[in-house]
Amino acid sequence: MEYQLSPSILAADFCNLGDNIRRAEQAGAKWLHIDIMDGQFVPTISMGTPVLASVRKVSNLFLDVHIMAKEPDHLIEELVEAGADMITVHAEACTHLDRTLHLIRELGCKCGVAINPATPVSVLEHVLGLADMALVMSVNPGFGGQAYIPYCTEKIRRLRAMAKEQRLELDIQVDGGINKTTLPEVLEAGANIIVAGSAVFKGNIEENIKELKGMMEE
Repeated sequence: MEYQLSPSILAADFCNLGDNIRRAEQAGAKWLHIDIMDGQFVPTISMGTPVLASVRKVSNLFLDVHIMAKEPDHLIEELVEAGADMITVHAEACTHLDRTLHLIRELGCKCGVAINPATPVSVLEHVLGLADMALVMSVNPGFGGQAYIPYCTEKIRRLRAMAKEQRLELDIQVDGGINKTTLPEVLEAGANIIVAGSAVFKGNIEENIKELKGMMEE
């Protein structure tokens, strides 16, 4: 199983975004997490296609795009064209989740499916085989800097067990409140793609990434 750190630019310095991304890449990050928020599915509006396209121009990192928007199908094609390598949609936001996951694949992009903290893992049972990755939100989405919700550890564990039962080579991503304290817990539960925002971009980016990656490689 491959482990990856996916720094979330939601916590980056937007006045120096290009520099922050270059520093993350030079420090050894191979993924970059980009949150697309619509102000409806979540309370805030973040960034859109122009930011993604700009990031693609300056970086060869794997662009891990997380859509937090109601009925996201209308956004998917333009995000693929802008350079997304992976698009993750929320089970709660899609009326026809099966159709949405197929659409992402048909456009030649890897696909992921996300669930909020209060959403049971069981909602993914019948679509898990359509996804490259499942994302467990470990905070309520919409804002950076929140504390990890402890019961999400058991959700990660159940999701990994479900993937094994279905004989799936599934990446499990966790997003929210991940830092040096909570990282060992989610790794032990079965997560292998780690989103970190404040833990990467607050302070020394290079040192933060080196420390987190070191913990993941132990």
